[in-house]
Amino acid sequence: MLKDAKTGFLEKEICSISLEKLDEYIVNLFVDEKDGAQRFNMRLSTGRDVSDWEYDAVFDYYDPSALEAFGAKVEEMDDDYNPVWLVSLPFDEDKVQETAEKVLSLHHTELADVFDTIKDKEAEYTEKE
Repeated sequence: MLKDAKTGFLEKEICSISLEKLDEYIVNLFVDEKDGAQRFNMRLSTGRDVSDWEYDAVFDYYDPSALEAFGAKVEEMDDDYNPVWLVSLPFDEDKVQETAEKVLSLHHTELADVFDTIKDKEAEYTEKE
């Protein structure tokens, strides 16, 4: 769906993709246009609810470099119940399916590493409170 930059409303369908694997990470998908260039945006989360201490830990340990190496711009969105990242890439209708699958795979791998790394760090984060 194409998102209007001024209103934020979804205007029209641009293309259709089918994601059956790792779709639990998807908050939403949309295309927007800025300065004549369309960008494919994926808002991705953790795939499960996190506890209060995990929220900060996940953001602290999540490394977006693999996504950035793939050409994505990654922005942390801290206005949701769980950690969310806005992953934005140039839109190419012929490659959007492949792009979405690759982004989900990279995100999944990074989150698996993050959750493994933070599993014993609860005391560090609860002592801060």
